[in-house]
Amino acid sequence: MEYILLGGSLLVLVFLLNFFINYKAYGKQEKAWKKRREKRDAAAAKGLLVNCPLCSSPLYPGEDLFTRIYRPMSVSDQLCIIKGCPHCYPSTESGIKRECPVCHKEVDSKTGHLVAHLFNKTSDGKKHVVVSGCNLCCKSKLS
Repeated sequence: MEYILLGGSLLVLVFLLNFFINYKAYGKQEKAWKKRREKRDAAAAKGLLVNCPLCSSPLYPGEDLFTRIYRPMSVSDQLCIIKGCPHCYPSTESGIKRECPVCHKEVDSKTGHLVAHLFNKTSDGKKHVVVSGCNLCCKSKLS
């Protein structure tokens, strides 16, 4: 009888410990979501939200595009390739489709990217990006 009570109490302790750990983890996750939501709303109020050119998902504060920029920074026009955002690169989240904004074909998440030109405006310090197309439709334009 003592072993049954001891086993039952141990089972109850394990259940309560598991519940407590999951509850605390959920609370931390909820706080992180609330903080992200507040940042997104503050950025939207300022007009700072930008969408990814590949998947059109909004980039929240702290999220950047994965890009490679060629040529030295002193040149005003630089060649740039855009791999994607945290939502679509290196792995695509469910329900997100990567599409070229020029030819509207689907861009592969492993080998596909966008070809763009980065313009450094020296007077006000801002940068401007012009997308030429994906790696497939830019090749066909050159041929």
